[in-house]
Amino acid sequence: MYRLNPVPEIMSISSVFLLNLFSEQTKGVVMLLSIKFIAALFLIITLEHWASAQDLLTVYEKSDFKATGNYDQTIAYCQKLAQHSPWIHYTTFGKSAQGYDLPLLIVNKDGKFSPSEIDRTNKVIFLIQAGIHSGEIGGKDAGLLLLRNLIIRKQNPAVFDRMVLLFIPVFNVDGFHRFGPYNRINQNGPQKAGWRTTAQNLNLNRDYLKADTPEMQAWLRLFNQWMPDFFADCHATDGADYQYALTYHWDSHNILDTSLTHWIQADLQPFVKQRMQSLNFPIIEYIMFRNHHDPLSGMVGWVPSPRFSNGYTDIQNRLGLLIETHMLKDYHTRVSATYDMLESVLIYLNDHYRELRQRINRADAFTASSEFRKKPFPLTYRLTSDSTMIDFLGYDYKAVRSDLSGGLWYQYDEHQPKVFHIPFFNHFKPDITITLPLAYIVPAEWNSVLERLKWHGIQFRTLARSVRLPLQTYKFSEVKFNRFPYEGRQMVSFKTTPIVFTREYPAGSAVVPLDQPRAKVIAHILEPDAPDSFVHWGFFNAIFEQKEYAESYVMERLARKMLKENGRLKKEFEQKKNHDPEFAKNPRAILQWFYQHSPYWDRFRDVYPVGRILQRKTLNELPLN
Repeated sequence: MYRLNPVPEIMSISSVFLLNLFSEQTKGVVMLLSIKFIAALFLIITLEHWASAQDLLTVYEKSDFKATGNYDQTIAYCQKLAQHSPWIHYTTFGKSAQGYDLPLLIVNKDGKFSPSEIDRTNKVIFLIQAGIHSGEIGGKDAGLLLLRNLIIRKQNPAVFDRMVLLFIPVFNVDGFHRFGPYNRINQNGPQKAGWRTTAQNLNLNRDYLKADTPEMQAWLRLFNQWMPDFFADCHATDGADYQYALTYHWDSHNILDTSLTHWIQADLQPFVKQRMQSLNFPIIEYIMFRNHHDPLSGMVGWVPSPRFSNGYTDIQNRLGLLIETHMLKDYHTRVSATYDMLESVLIYLNDHYRELRQRINRADAFTASSEFRKKPFPLTYRLTSDSTMIDFLGYDYKAVRSDLSGGLWYQYDEHQPKVFHIPFFNHFKPDITITLPLAYIVPAEWNSVLERLKWHGIQFRTLARSVRLPLQTYKFSEVKFNRFPYEGRQMVSFKTTPIVFTREYPAGSAVVPLDQPRAKVIAHILEPDAPDSFVHWGFFNAIFEQKEYAESYVMERLARKMLKENGRLKKEFEQKKNHDPEFAKNPRAILQWFYQHSPYWDRFRDVYPVGRILQRKTLNELPLN
């Protein structure tokens, strides 16, 4: 656990000075100096170094580990770090909705701070992010201390020999400006912190794929410019009480390329767990119980969708680490645990940079290959009933029926640590799978979708002229809109049926090939059944609206004509009435049914406008810019 101790540093510098001074004295050089002058000089040097050490103390340290610096203090401290070391560069990577700078520290021993200047064969790039929920701000203080101690105090500068580090001390800067003592009801410190969401009341850790916020749009530009090899996102978790100060999550279900998942589970994870144990911080995977708050019900694993940070980096073939410190531990403990976790990962990445780079290169190449598209691609996963028994470091507890709320009140006794032997349900199987096409084609009029494809670094070409194509797409049915907005959007659920549909794709429509490393990102955006598809998020809600209506007196005549001329339709109508009594007694529903079966019905209603190109000949013959 990190402890502040600046005095030995100052004393060691002063001792070196005096040693050199007396060494010179033996040569007769310092004999000319008076004792008073020596004493004064010693005092000046000591005070200078004391002032320097004090200058690099954080608000967190000055407050006896109980407070964190606000936005202005954080920016000032980042700039001080950059001033004290040529390895550290302070910059910004965008603006928040309220116009505040998004801060970024870049660390490189070579003094090169542009992605184009980095030799990717000899460097691994690690992006650490704190304050995406700016009430959970411990990652900021841990990261700032880590840079100061490892680099400026030279406690372990060698971890940056093969490392370029990008550090975002606060991502949600608008939420951080909502600085106060009452923003995290479940959390034990710091004295003041920021708010969970942005000024637009949007949760950035639900925005990675849809990218509605200016902060996330800036983050995606940063990510795709640098394409970091490893990513860590620092949080504090809610939930039950237990002994662990820190829990974590990274891929264990082959969402990443199989070789990357294996590298995490077989190599990185054992090293990190052993080192954290040696530092008195035992860790366990991210804790969720089958019954909320109840350890004995067993732990449940998680496959994050790409709305979340680690779910997004996984589908980019980049390793994502979620760090969750326990909100009931004091702030010093949480910061120290995050510090040690980040340092552990830094050490391992620096020592194994070449192997990680090789595995990522192979993963990117495979994702862009035809072999990748031959295999069914899983969009969703389902939890199985299989489990593994684990030891869980908890506290003795009881569930009491509350005389206030009437619900169960879980009471944990932190004076009674206890090891529970519980099942861990962490076995998942693919649920919805698809066969990926050669390419998608997105009509030019859906410009907000095309814009976001660019933000995600997805490559595409556009049609030079309009073409009429019969392509595979989807017909939607059982469409249901959420009653309430979620993250500023009206989400929608549905069932999909594959169909072949002919439409005119105008000039400027995007042809998005799957032979690129971001094929998984493309599929999660454009396949409707993906959990965070743009259809689910409401980007295409207009296609579910009826825009033309038939007058009843018109349909009364037309319906009779249709029944007279189409015996098959007549039989279908009779069956509909017999099997649906509510329909049979609803005049509007009956006339609407006939309208839907007439040639006047909008054939584009409930049809997905994005086409799937399955034939190489079709793709090759497209007139592309």
